Amino acid sequence: MFRGRGWSFGFRTAIILYFFCLIVLPIFGIYTQSFSLGWTPFWDSVSDPLAWKAVLLTVKLAVIATLINMALGTMIGWVLIRYRFPGRSFLNSLVDLPFALPTAVGGLLILLLLGPNSLVGSLAASVGIEIVFHEPAIVIAMLFVTFPFVIRAIQPLLEELDKSEEEASYTLGASKAKTFFSVILPTMLPGILSGAMLAFSRGLAEFGAVVLVAGNIPGKTLVASVYIFGEIESNNPQGAAAVSVMLLTLSFLILWLVNLLQARRTGA
Repeated sequence: MFRGRGWSFGFRTAIILYFFCLIVLPIFGIYTQSFSLGWTPFWDSVSDPLAWKAVLLTVKLAVIATLINMALGTMIGWVLIRYRFPGRSFLNSLVDLPFALPTAVGGLLILLLLGPNSLVGSLAASVGIEIVFHEPAIVIAMLFVTFPFVIRAIQPLLEELDKSEEEASYTLGASKAKTFFSVILPTMLPGILSGAMLAFSRGLAEFGAVVLVAGNIPGKTLVASVYIFGEIESNNPQGAAAVSVMLLTLSFLILWLVNLLQARRTGA
């Protein structure tokens, strides 16, 4: 029934139209809006000191969150695949919780657990550490929303790893540490890198969780997504679109690198 040329053409056309309307048109609209008043206003918007500080702060904190995710995600993915223990399936299902929860809920959880009125927040304040409304809270929010990426990227690689290679390494007298770094880690590395880049890209764009815990102080805790929201609220869509173009272009480069890594991994 669905193999006729008419059905095939209809499916392809529907998919192309869906992709065009959902992805291409909004992206085209952002680039068009950013240059709607000409090159000079666009340059003024992207060269504004507050805009640059917001973008650079976002990149810096996203890099920190990504590095933490690479380390923790690798360890968690390794444990969930290689070890069997009570509650493993439940913990594995919790990995995807940040995808299911609204990001604003994640921000609220951080605010309640680490805020100045919480036990952790009070203890941290007593030793001079400020969490909420400062950079640590932004990193934690980014960690929350990007938590699954590295884990889910390396788990299929670990499942497909030929254990005979590990056994051969042990037979040749290699220690567990040397086997991990010589045999296992190179297998996981493409997944770690692709998951890290997706986490970084996601961290750049995070708004819902960050806006509740950042403090949004210009030049100090104001990240790019919140800056864009502020420009929209200030009736400056061209300025918001200009900064969005910076983030969007960076995200395109990251996705291109991810696809390049995946193509090399599959030998395409």
